[in-house]
Amino acid sequence: MASITTVDEMIMSLPKAEQVITRRLRELVLECLPDATERGYYGLGVPFYRHHRMICFIWPASVVWGPKRHSEVKKTATVSLGFCQGNLMSNEDGILHAEGRKQVYVMSFRSLKEIEETRVRALLFEASLIDDAFGKKKEKG
Repeated sequence: MASITTVDEMIMSLPKAEQVITRRLRELVLECLPDATERGYYGLGVPFYRHHRMICFIWPASVVWGPKRHSEVKKTATVSLGFCQGNLMSNEDGILHAEGRKQVYVMSFRSLKEIEETRVRALLFEASLIDDAFGKKKEKG
């Protein structure tokens, strides 16, 4: 796969179903995290959002990185919204999954209908509060 430098290029390269989900999640993130900066990472254009630290990212299953193979992607054709400090989030309803990680937790979507916007907004707000706490520690330090 050729290097993709922008988030828009990455989105345009996705299958239609993943494009729709990724665009909606991107809109929600930009709406809920107005102080965050969006940047495409890994030469794949995968959008990560940061303010004081990395807050979250949107990772479509079609963007293969690491040991995954394209045949594995078809089994898990989802778009993940990852929270970089997910281990610090309340997650009382268990919607966030560690997937074997200690810090980063994700939620995945197979369709636009699965995006419960109120819940996603609440998680983004909580992630923003955690990020702001890191910013306050930095100011005192």
